[in-house]
Formats: sequence, C-alpha cells, structure tokens
Amino acid sequence: MRPRLCRPTAAPCCSRPGAMLCGRLTANGSRAVLAGSLEYGMEARVFIRQDGKTDAGGVSDPVPWWSFTKTALAIALLRLSDYGRVNLDEPVEGEPYTPVQLLRHEAGLPDYGSLPSYHSDVEAGRSPWPTNDLLKAVEAERPRYVPGQDWAYSNVGYLKVAQLIERASGLHLADALSEMVFSPAKVTTARLATTPDDLGNVCMGDVVGYHPGWVYHGLVVGTVLDAARLLHGLFEGALVKPETLTRMLDCRPLPQLRSELHPNPAYGLGLMVSATNSLNHPVGHSGSGPGSRIAVYAKRGTTSAVWAATTSRTYPEAEVFRSLQK
Repeated sequence: MRPRLCRPTAAPCCSRPGAMLCGRLTANGSRAVLAGSLEYGMEARVFIRQDGKTDAGGVSDPVPWWSFTKTALAIALLRLSDYGRVNLDEPVEGEPYTPVQLLRHEAGLPDYGSLPSYHSDVEAGRSPWPTNDLLKAVEAERPRYVPGQDWAYSNVGYLKVAQLIERASGLHLADALSEMVFSPAKVTTARLATTPDDLGNVCMGDVVGYHPGWVYHGLVVGTVLDAARLLHGLFEGALVKPETLTRMLDCRPLPQLRSELHPNPAYGLGLMVSATNSLNHPVGHSGSGPGSRIAVYAKRGTTSAVWAATTSRTYPEAEVFRSLQK
C-alpha cells in the first residue's frame, strides 16, 4: 500500500487503485470530496477559538505532522517526568547530556540533515538505514559542543528522546504516544507511522513512495484538526502540570535565526517560542518533509494549524502567524 499523492487538479488522484479520494472539510465542518478547485488547493486550515469553537477547511484526511512530532515527543517525556519516572536535570544514563538539553537541542548532538547520502537515498525511494548505521554516519558519539553551552537543531537528539521515552515507559513508542499523549488529548486520528503501509490513508502532498522510517525520531500522522486539538489541549492544561507547562516555555534565545517572521526566536522544550513574553506570541512548532509543510501554533487561548503541499502557494507558518494576529 502506498501513500496518496494529493494534487489540486480536476480529479485528485490517489497512488493506489480504488483508494478513496482525499477529502476536505467545508467551513461548517461537513465533509466533501476535493474537486481540485484552486480555491482550496492541496491544504488544510484549522482555527480553534478561545471558546473552543472550531473553523476548519481543506483536506480532512490524515497528513504527516513532520517535526510537530517533536512537540508530541516532548509532551510524552514531560508526562513521564510528572510521574516521577524521568529526572529532567540528571544526565541520561551513560551520556553527558540531560533530558532538558535533548528537548532544547542543547545536547551537542549532530543532525543527519547535512548528509547528502541521506537525501539522495530518500529521493531514490530506498529503505531507511539501520539506526546504528545512521548514528555512525553522523558520528553521533563525537560531541559538537559541551552540552548546554551551545545550540544546534538535531533530529538525532529527538531520536534519543524517543528512545528515552521507550525505556522510561516500558512501551514501544507508538503505544507510549497513544497512551500518554493522544488519548488524554482526545485526538483519535493521531498515530505513529513506521512503514509505507501506515501511510496508505495519509495525504502526502506532492510525494509518493515515502518511507516514514526516514524520520528517525518517529513520524506522527493525523488530521490537521487533531494537531490543533493536541496543542490546544496542552495550553488548556489537559496534558502536563502547570509548572511543567511553564518549564516548556523556558527557552534558549536564538538571535542568529532572526527573520521578519521570527524577530525574536527561541526554542523551549519541544516548542518554538519567542524569547520574550512568549505567551503574547505564537507558540508551537513547524515542520516540513518531502511533499508538504505544516505549522501548529497557539496564542492567548486560540490555536491555528495549516498544512500544505510543497507546490502550493501557501506558506503554513506565515498563514498561521497571520491568523493569530487577528
């Protein structure tokens, strides 16, 4: 079974015979089959108001959450901390870094995004490398800096987070996320995809034949509505203790990454935030991968999420930030 290729053409296609057409939600939440209208394009938008009422439009099928998965992983690890099963400030057994440093990308670990061979194998549709081969390729045992003394975005670091969740919970990652994150957040479509078959009912935007194993920390898929509900539930206090949520916002300023959209960027514990007055600015996570992009952010009781195919004219992060300014 192969993931669906969704296009805003006259007849949206799926990459396997007999597959259901990718659907969309109309403004009032009813389901309709995408007719390929450029009015909607290949995208999904969700806005949750302070009173909990939801506006949703566009693709209603599950989509890849890409690096918004990091927020789900952070929630799982922080819930384990709330249960007393993980000490966030003690070094991980046998390692020089702490769980907090992993979550904040301060652990001194590399990233595999800089490996040309990684990207070429993904593009060629090859099977993911064994995890140990990946770690060897990036020289994961060689610290790039003293943990806590610098910052570098690291998917390898979140692979370590995923492994720590499994050890501390005694569960496979898919089960840990289901029990500790998705179930208490009351999101029913979210799940971990581990094989190409798991993407059979997932709208993948502009790509076919993708193997989710290339996302080494795990790839969560689910509707955009459920992505928004997850973040909304986090800030409504449904997932972690109040003091834990406050700690998630304890961030490292990243002035080197300033841009027009991010004038004061920083990174917390699985959350992209503003370095000052974070709750007065969008808080959440963006992500991208072959074929699509996603952005899920909250601000002062409202939550906005946008997913779009890479070839669309929609830039999810900018659209989300714009909607939260209203």
